[in-house]
Amino acid sequence: MKAPRIDESQVQWAAIRAQGAGGQNVNKVSNAVHLRFDIHASSLPTDLKARLLAWPDARVSSDGVIVIKAQDHRSLPLNRAEALSRLQALVDAAAHVPKTRRATRPTRGSQQRRLSGKALRGAVKAGRGPVRGE
Repeated sequence: MKAPRIDESQVQWAAIRAQGAGGQNVNKVSNAVHLRFDIHASSLPTDLKARLLAWPDARVSSDGVIVIKAQDHRSLPLNRAEALSRLQALVDAAAHVPKTRRATRPTRGSQQRRLSGKALRGAVKAGRGPVRGE
């Protein structure tokens, strides 16, 4: 299943102050971003919503809201773009449905190769034993 693109109108943004070192600028400028995306209110397909709600990720809250904080860059537009790309990556990962594995039987040749390898290895190990007198 191909993941749909996230519409920016369904995302809530909040500019906050970034953490960490930044000199005098860090206490004055709100360049970090909090992205909030409500899964229930989104226009995503129903099966994708269910997969996102069951996703084992700390960014998905119990009430169905994805919260992403981006503060790596010194500009607000770059942090917004990074947060949106992280959200899109999360949706892409949830949209990927792994193929179901069909059980197959090993071929006769593979069984014979496995058993001959085991016999050869056993012979090598048996040769490491104590030397018997004649």
